[in-house]
Amino acid sequence: MNELTSVKDQSRALAPSSQNTALMKPDDQVFVTFYVRNQLFGIPVERVQDILSPEKIANIPLSPPEVAGTINLRGRIVTVIDVAARLGLPPKEDRENAMCVTIEKGNELYSMMADTVGNVLTLPQSDIEPNPTTMLANWRSVSVGVVRLQGELMLILDVDALLSFGC
Repeated sequence: MNELTSVKDQSRALAPSSQNTALMKPDDQVFVTFYVRNQLFGIPVERVQDILSPEKIANIPLSPPEVAGTINLRGRIVTVIDVAARLGLPPKEDRENAMCVTIEKGNELYSMMADTVGNVLTLPQSDIEPNPTTMLANWRSVSVGVVRLQGELMLILDVDALLSFGC
């Protein structure tokens, strides 16, 4: 697999095609999905800059555990966030097969490390439910809602909250 797979190069795969947009309703939302430790997450497709499989993540000395390191993306330094560590999940033993979903916040690029990248889903706004009251506080703080799918629950990430480290 190539080191980087660009979302912009694969815009047909991520963005709704002109045929599909005719079928979309005004309140539909499109999400890029990914898995971390068998939990499905979704983020709005318009936030996604790239999906990539990094060959090497450079460690950053003295960084918080949520920061897996950095990668070089076409000449830009990108901070890689270990989503599992950020949510208090056990670390992944094998980072070699990790996938990253890259987003931009401000003028900085961040890549969220996931176990696998799923599909692009178009869902009506009415399918999004509030976070369950039983959800752990650290998960609730980075989720804007949940969607019940067949056999699983997708958490919709608040990317800005996920990337806020209390600074």
